[in-house]
Amino acid sequence: MKSKISPCLWFNSDAEDAAKFYVSLLPDSRITQVVKSPAAYPGGKEGAVLMVEFTLAGQSYLALNGGSDGVYTDALSLIIECKDQAEVDRLWHAFLANGGKAVQCGWLQDRWGVRWQITPEVLLRWVADADKAKAARVFQAMMPMVKIDVAALEKAAAGK
Repeated sequence: MKSKISPCLWFNSDAEDAAKFYVSLLPDSRITQVVKSPAAYPGGKEGAVLMVEFTLAGQSYLALNGGSDGVYTDALSLIIECKDQAEVDRLWHAFLANGGKAVQCGWLQDRWGVRWQITPEVLLRWVADADKAKAARVFQAMMPMVKIDVAALEKAAAGK
């Protein structure tokens, strides 16, 4: 089922490649429609891929070939909640492949510049913990990390 609100990701000319990559990473993901341009447009020609509708982990998205490089910033990022360190590691390495860049605190940008947060579920739970000292320890442990280390967060949560 299509979401009422769907993020639109802007690409120069490789929206279909990006969508194929994204749907390969997560369950409940698929390309639902590829729309070809009915006429020439800035940076594109008639019959070229214009838009790709896809579902990523149950959420609908649109990838648009806008004909010029869009600029992504940290002002908007997509969070993937991971069940464990193995999922964090798998996604982290996949997004960094072929030109992605690690940032900090579980943030990275993929080869297209889209910002992602690869976040273990326990991190979100622990920083919101009713035990404020525990939440602060976990937060402080997370701040210098680039890729999130669940074992280190567990130690901080336990006060070790």
